[in-house]
Amino acid sequence: MLNIVVMVSGGGTNLQAIIDGVAGGTITNTKIAGVISNNKNAYALERAEQNNIPARCVSPKDFEDREAFNRALLETVNSFHPDLVVLAGFLVVIPATMIEAYRNRMINVHPSLIPSFCGKGYYGLKVHEAALERGVKVTGATVHFVDEGTDTGPIILQKAVETEPGDTPQILQRRVMEQAEWKILPRAIDLIANGKVHVEDGKAVVEP
Repeated sequence: MLNIVVMVSGGGTNLQAIIDGVAGGTITNTKIAGVISNNKNAYALERAEQNNIPARCVSPKDFEDREAFNRALLETVNSFHPDLVVLAGFLVVIPATMIEAYRNRMINVHPSLIPSFCGKGYYGLKVHEAALERGVKVTGATVHFVDEGTDTGPIILQKAVETEPGDTPQILQRRVMEQAEWKILPRAIDLIANGKVHVEDGKAVVEP
């Protein structure tokens, strides 16, 4: 059984996709051990409560400096004894000590086809604004392992989504979530839970 911790900053729609996946059987051999947010007002914490999942808030505002926050964050993650850490819209820089502790055991979902529209400054609506500004015909989402760079870790899954005339960043964001993020994030977790993903020479190898 794969114990996972899901880390979120906002509404938690990707968390809901994971909860639904576990409940519906599309994510197998997996238990959501806990949910962690940096934002005490995140609706994701309510989603956790509604589904009887232990939830914690660890906010940088509650600590005297970043180092103390980073320590507390890692301690909170460790307290759930996760096999896999899932970043599902977690808008906090992950400390290097945590990346090292969970090397190839931490994944992130990003709302573009990496290496397009990713890296520093590309998050949330900013990604979709940039995609529309550039006039791309196809965008999408990526699930990748987390390393020391921003959106640079080994890619596990990607799914393309077409842009449409009249798209606004908000409309495109919703379509990318529905058609890509909510599908490939649960799929990646299921693959990992069943031993079908490993990293070789810095690349993720996914078994059929």
